Amino acid sequence: MKVSRRELLKIASITGAGAAATARSASPLDSGRTQQDLHSTPGELPPAFDKLQPLGNRVKPIRVDELQGRIAHAQELMTNAKPRFDALYVTPGTTLAYYVGTPWGLSERIVALMIPREGQPLMICPAFEEGRLREQLRWPIELRVWQEDESPYALIAKWLAERGIHTGRVGVEETTKYVFYDGLRQAASSLDYGSGNPVTVGCRSQKSEHELELMRLACSATFDVYKATFASLREGMTQREVSGMISRAYKKMGLEGYGIVLFGTAAALPHGTREEQVLREGMGVLIDGGTRVEGYESDVTRTSALGKPSPKLQHAFEIVRSAQDAALAAAVAGHECGSVDSAARKVITGAGFGPGYKYFTHRLGHGIGLDGHESPYLVQGNPTILKPGMTFSNEPGIYVVGDYGLRCEDVMVIAESGEAKLLTPGFAPSLENPIA
Repeated sequence: MKVSRRELLKIASITGAGAAATARSASPLDSGRTQQDLHSTPGELPPAFDKLQPLGNRVKPIRVDELQGRIAHAQELMTNAKPRFDALYVTPGTTLAYYVGTPWGLSERIVALMIPREGQPLMICPAFEEGRLREQLRWPIELRVWQEDESPYALIAKWLAERGIHTGRVGVEETTKYVFYDGLRQAASSLDYGSGNPVTVGCRSQKSEHELELMRLACSATFDVYKATFASLREGMTQREVSGMISRAYKKMGLEGYGIVLFGTAAALPHGTREEQVLREGMGVLIDGGTRVEGYESDVTRTSALGKPSPKLQHAFEIVRSAQDAALAAAVAGHECGSVDSAARKVITGAGFGPGYKYFTHRLGHGIGLDGHESPYLVQGNPTILKPGMTFSNEPGIYVVGDYGLRCEDVMVIAESGEAKLLTPGFAPSLENPIA
């Protein structure tokens, strides 16, 4: 399974938290720390984190009737598609969790959800996993099992035939492993298979108010952690140490979260470098990361500096913040996704940081929800039309390799009014005060 560099950095920032804390007291870089820092307990968070608390009853889980409504919506989209879909095939991943509320790890043994255009869904799983799956299902769903020497695909084909689905079109969820797709295609060869995105993306790209509230909570938690983190930066810290501090802070809130931390010239590479950096006075500090609440993700980047920021970093900040404003204003229902990237890029290239992707090296933003990166994307040329409920990152940046890098990232939603609104508590007020 392909894993992005960003995902690897996320995993490393979480798993490396304990090691970073333990290594801190023995580090030869302690010369820049106070006596209080040197004698603190490994893993202990600085005082700025004392006020962090679990979200508690502010978190309202997705209800069963909401999940069932999502399946009904999928069936409506299947019916209205041209040509229509007769069934939707979903294997483990966030889309499975979206429809049934049950996260399930991906392995070589297939677990699958089949949603017919009409009627009730089916789930299949290995026979020895039946008890564990039934325990996690949010409501009774028909479940059929297969033994280790049986074909799960024949089981699905039999179910399709029982429903009179001998010909027609099956939508395949986009992250399905090829072996799972090919197995069903061979077992039910009279059917046509195509991308299920018109259904799955059609459902997931427009968030409900409940989903938006969970995302707001995730963004708010990230702001709380970042505020304490920036207040706790000290000369001599390493990127790994700060990343570990962020992971422990989320844990204090009862959450799992991460932070990609980049100092100085390392920030000119948007997802960083293998070389560890040590924080010194005047260095820029870029933190990119987030958490999830009931599966819904935040993704926030803030850039600051230890001490007084350099004039060039300050200048870049003002341009990037203007680009964020331009993107927010351009993100209007009925407009194309690509137009939002163009609006932000025009500000940056117009300020002399161009042409094209020379200094603003990536797209403006990505969809966000149960996945940190999901459809649709705010990239030039994307003709997807913006609709109310769509959620995106808004993250322009300026990267001068060998010198500095700066990015500001917030999460926004296309409101029912048609204009874009922030799901984060607010844009960065300044380099010195990066959290509103």
